Formats: sequence, C-alpha cells, structure tokens
Amino acid sequence: QRNLVGSCKMVALCSYETTKLVRIHSVRLGSLKWTLNATVLVVVFVVSLVMLWNRKYQQFDQVVSSVTAKVKGVAHMQLPGEGAVIWDEADYSGFLQDKNSFFVVTNIIMTKNQKQGRCPEVPGRQCQHHSDCERGAWDQRSHGIQTGSCVKFDALARTCEVVGWCPVEAKNKPPRPALLASAEKFTVLIKNNIRFPAFNFIRRNILPEMTESYLRKCQHANDSLCPIFMLGDVVNRAGENFSTMAVEGGVIGIQIKWDCDLDHLTRRCLPAYSFRRLDQKESNKTLSPGFNFRFAKYKTVDGVEERTLYKAFGIRFDIMVFGQAGKFSFIQLIIYIGSTLSYYALVTDIVWSQDKAVSD
Repeated sequence: QRNLVGSCKMVALCSYETTKLVRIHSVRLGSLKWTLNATVLVVVFVVSLVMLWNRKYQQFDQVVSSVTAKVKGVAHMQLPGEGAVIWDEADYSGFLQDKNSFFVVTNIIMTKNQKQGRCPEVPGRQCQHHSDCERGAWDQRSHGIQTGSCVKFDALARTCEVVGWCPVEAKNKPPRPALLASAEKFTVLIKNNIRFPAFNFIRRNILPEMTESYLRKCQHANDSLCPIFMLGDVVNRAGENFSTMAVEGGVIGIQIKWDCDLDHLTRRCLPAYSFRRLDQKESNKTLSPGFNFRFAKYKTVDGVEERTLYKAFGIRFDIMVFGQAGKFSFIQLIIYIGSTLSYYALVTDIVWSQDKAVSD
C-alpha cells in the first residue's frame, strides 16, 4: 500500500498538464474574436501614441527654482505742491522687494510738512461735544491718539483732536490719471535659475547663446524666450489696461513654466512665459481695491523733525515658477507596457465566456 501511494505521488510530480484546445466553427465567435483583436490593436496603438506624447516612459522630477528681477526706467512727473520731479528705479521700485516679486509705484497721494503735534482728525467720525471724544482712544482708521477734545476741522465739520503727525492725511482717492502712468515703458529683467535634483540638471532662463546685444534687441523682436519685458506689455498680455490699473494698483502674476525632456535624442528644456491678474479688479466689488502702502521721507527744519508722507499705489508683480523634467526610465516603460498588454486578456475572457455560453 505504501508503495502504491509513493507511486501515485511520483506520477503526480512527473505529470504535465496543458489546456485542451478546441476549434469551433462559428461565424459569430470568429467575428467577435477578430473584432476584439482589431479593437485591442487600435487601443494599443492609441495608448502607445499617448505614451509617447505624455512621456509615460520617463521618470519625472519637480523643479526647484530661484528668481531675481531688476527694473529699469526713468519717469518725469508733476507732483502736486512740488512741480516737476524725476524718479528712477531707486524711487519707484525700492520697496516691498521679495524673493519672488517686485513692486513699481504708479500713483501717489502726498501729505507734506507733517510734524509731531495736535490736530483735528479727518471727518470720518464727526463730533459735537468733548464728551463724544474718548481720551486715549484709537482704532484702525485713526491717524493718532485722541486727546478727548472736539475741535473744528473746517467751516462745516468738527472732529476729535488727535496727537500724531499733523496735518493728518486728508485725501483718500488717488489722482486720475495716474502720476506715474509712464511706468508702462519701464523694463524688467527676470533671472530664473532652476534645478532638477533627481537628474542633477541645472539651467537658467538666460540661455548660453544669449549675448548682450541679443538682450538689447530681443524685447522688440517678440522673442518668446526673451527674459526682458516692458511692464506695459506684461499688463496687456494679462488682459488689462496699464493706464487704468495704474490708478489704484493691483497684482500681476508672471508664470514661468518649465516642461523639460532630458533624453539625449529629444532633449528640450526652455521656459514658457504667461501672465494673468491675481487680484479683484472691480472697485465696487471689493472693500480695499488695488494695491497700496505708505512710506515717509524725513528731514529736520530749524531743529524740528518733519516728514513728507507718501501713500503709494502701484503694481506688484509675483513671479511663479513651476514645471517638471522627464528622463527615460526602464522601470516606468515596463510598467506601462505591462498595463497595456493586459488589455489582451480581455479578448480571451470575452471569447471564453461566449464559447461557454454556446456550449451550454
């Protein structure tokens, strides 16, 4: 009995099984098979094209970037109370510089000869009696700290007296047209250095073949790779009007996209620039339209410190860099081919199910 069991095990171990193949003469099943085969071939062909177009055979890495910007230009403008002045980049672009943005002043409200002292607040909140003013009070709209006195602002209004820089800033609406509307002719040079760590690949938007003479001429030649832009062109390509936007200011996004193919036969790594407005432009739909901030220039007159307060309106340009690089990966190619070949299994399954239905 033991020998018999051992012989059976040896027979099972040394045996070989194969699928029995049955040829069925059926027009319907034959047509279904070749139709499915043709469909799968078409699908595989389309999927292969998609693989080549989307570079599914590559390994990808995201861009790491740094950006600097340099603005150039000189403006001649008429400042109320001062007359004609000349501003260069140190005057209109030396503020709010960030690693990925730059700011250009386009309009100004100026309050001259401010000194530390007491003066009436602007007529935003009027008063009739001293009891209407709280000593030491202050809020976000105040220009100083209240003294507790109600004083005359002009012939028609009385406001609470404050301690602060006097006279307080009285205007709140920017001049129209903008005082620095000529800023649309200023230029900016954008320098963008990128790196793809996975491939140890480094590049910048100022390509090696770009000479100084090229940079002087490219902005006038509508060169899509030119890293120098006129500010008016940037705003116009974002779908806005520079003269209108310059009155209250705003925020423009400069987008630099890198879509790089690092394979030797198809190597390509060039920047693509696009522009859009980022803030809400309709003044009647937002509480604080545009973009503005304040700064002051100080001086001493007869031993007393004075300042000129500037409320500067302007356009902030945010530079956003994004993109990826791809390089051939054998593993990615095998994964994609394997997932594509799995479509052939559908043909066998469908024909087998139809065959079983016919047999039943």
